[in-house]
Amino acid sequence: MTVERSPKATEIINHTRELLTTGGYKSFSYADLAERVQIRKASIHHHFPGKADLVLAVVNDYREEARAGMAATSEHFSDDPLAELNGYVNFWATCIKENSSPFCICVMLAVELPTLPEEVAAEVTGHFADLSAWLAGVLQKGEKRGVFILREGAEMEAKSLMATVHGAMIAARAFNNPELFLPMIKPVLNNLVITA
Repeated sequence: MTVERSPKATEIINHTRELLTTGGYKSFSYADLAERVQIRKASIHHHFPGKADLVLAVVNDYREEARAGMAATSEHFSDDPLAELNGYVNFWATCIKENSSPFCICVMLAVELPTLPEEVAAEVTGHFADLSAWLAGVLQKGEKRGVFILREGAEMEAKSLMATVHGAMIAARAFNNPELFLPMIKPVLNNLVITA
């Protein structure tokens, strides 16, 4: 469900998303945000009474975008489960290489999960549930079509693939090398594919 926001609220959301991507929940304050957006802290509080409200709005938007992206990928590659998985992986490879969205904010927030406000933590966990369920569905479809062999079952293979993608994001960031991302994921994808 898309929320109607003022241009200033949208700007606040966008800057918050950047801050979350680079440093997580505890990396910024409303004072930092006010400086970036060039408004008073009170104005931020007008749009988002507390930091938890603001971050929750960002994560809600992120989840909505992610669900739309998964649906679009499935629709575009409806007859090719391997292309669906590659579409997901290549999306992140492009984001990391172009530095347009180099890190999943939910991965960053998951590190802080035990100390996040409950409502934010629930949304972060919900994102991983959404993604895992989608990947499991793609893998099941591929198994039925004779494209994939699932040695551990769809749910576990989905979680393993998700962890590999997120781990590769961390490695690309840790080594400051976007080129590491795809080579780390390819062996896991190749292990799923049935070869003639």
